[in-house]
Amino acid sequence: LENLEPEIKKLAERLRYEVSVRGKQLGWSEKVARFHFKKNLRRIITELYVRDNCHPFKATLLVWVQIPMWVCVSLALRNCSVGAADSEVQEQFSAGGALWFTDLTAPDSTWILPVSLGLVNLLIVEV
Repeated sequence: LENLEPEIKKLAERLRYEVSVRGKQLGWSEKVARFHFKKNLRRIITELYVRDNCHPFKATLLVWVQIPMWVCVSLALRNCSVGAADSEVQEQFSAGGALWFTDLTAPDSTWILPVSLGLVNLLIVEV
């Protein structure tokens, strides 16, 4: 989208000139000329989005899918570790760890997992 901005500005200036010339020829009022300018500019921008396959909605689509998934996974993990009614699940989590984290219901006192998760997510975002 940012790469299209200079092209959109050039096309908007050209379109503004063409609409003003056409408006003077046909005797359009300022309101009618503005309406035709906006209508044609929207059409041109849509054509550019289709040409370059970069609609703004595509940039936000990942967020609209990722946020609900994150909420659901967070709630599911929280319910499994502390909010489960079945004590068998909590027993399995408290005895099912590995390496330095033997109890999955206890917070990580070394902060290795939260920091590494944050760094991996930052790396994914930056790449």
